[in-house]
Amino acid sequence: MMSALVRCVKRVGATAALGSLALASFGADGALAQGREPAAPAVRLLATVPIPGMTLFDIAWIDPGTQLYYLADRSNNAIEVIDARRSRFVKQIQKGGFRGASGDSDTSGPNGITVSGNLLFAGDAASRVVAIDLRTDQIVGEVHTGGLGENRTDELAYDPQDRVLLAMNNADVPPFATLISVDARTGRLALRKRITLQDFGPGRNTATNGVEQAVWNPRTRRFYLAIPEVDGPGGGGAHGAVAVIDPRTGRVEATFPVDYCQPAGIALGPDQDLLLGCSVIFDTAGVACEEPSATQAIDCHGNAARPTQLIIDAQSGEVEREIRGVGGSDEVWFNPGDDRYYTASRDNPLGPVLGVIDARRRRLDQIVPTFNTPLVAPEPQGGAKSVAVNPRNDHVLVALPGSNAFPDCLSGCVAVFGSDDD
Repeated sequence: MMSALVRCVKRVGATAALGSLALASFGADGALAQGREPAAPAVRLLATVPIPGMTLFDIAWIDPGTQLYYLADRSNNAIEVIDARRSRFVKQIQKGGFRGASGDSDTSGPNGITVSGNLLFAGDAASRVVAIDLRTDQIVGEVHTGGLGENRTDELAYDPQDRVLLAMNNADVPPFATLISVDARTGRLALRKRITLQDFGPGRNTATNGVEQAVWNPRTRRFYLAIPEVDGPGGGGAHGAVAVIDPRTGRVEATFPVDYCQPAGIALGPDQDLLLGCSVIFDTAGVACEEPSATQAIDCHGNAARPTQLIIDAQSGEVEREIRGVGGSDEVWFNPGDDRYYTASRDNPLGPVLGVIDARRRRLDQIVPTFNTPLVAPEPQGGAKSVAVNPRNDHVLVALPGSNAFPDCLSGCVAVFGSDDD
């Protein structure tokens, strides 16, 4: 199936065409239904920005004010910067200043990144978190959150009202999050409180498969943290959660149950909706499918795969809509420019895709093929796990490992998708 997708992407206009064809086959939550309002314009490949030597990378971020895109590039041991208005490479920040690709993502860096004003925050191996002044590209703040050995600090979220950073140590057992105070003027960082995700929250749950992304909600003034699995076997468990954290006290005030999803990505959308990027594909019997290998496709135990994303209410935790037809996601993003969610669904059953979801109608509009390094290829193997969107022109940026599936991407690139030719 991978080779068929790759051949299709090479054809002129095939990206949009395949997305439209796939959309037409979905069920009620993700299909073109007779009599329904037409979807927004189809998303297609507009450009690629070559990043030589890039195979392994992590999270991306776009600053809407400057229209600059930032990517945590482990292969090149740097933060890549792209002009998201013109789709042009700008520079690398702090090249050689992180751990780089160690051969194990749990001890690599840079990892999670986020930007506020003139400060960029990044997680690194050895539980390191840094603040970089984007006016000088120099590190102006640094702390270590105290994880075991070389284990990384991974995802980050920032509360600009209270000037608090939430940093996640996903590789520790049990995993934990750390509140970090930020001096917004100087970038100085100071440790405040560790939140150990064992016997936490009102339900006394324990995170048993790491922790993932978080988002800050300005209306509730709380962090929402995606926890793939609670009280489970350590991977593949049916039960996960979203933890609601007070950034001033570190108290886990609520734990919203999330089943058959293993949430990784999380994005705040309109009307206090949260999109959860479900990272694991479950089958129709509610059992986690076995991941594909170099010799075997995804195994759903004789049942059909049931790829989904979930939209929940940030106030109550109630599941408002199950979006069927796309799954296996890592980073997800809400773009207020076109009222769409975008998912970096690298483990989608039919191959890696960019998922396009109408946030107002809560329905899947389109899936667009992306690219993972084939499992039969030698290490290192990268995947299309990050996505960020420029709300000023609605261009969607997806980092891709090297291949000839996309133009000018033989040694790595950032693909730019959108609905125009700008």
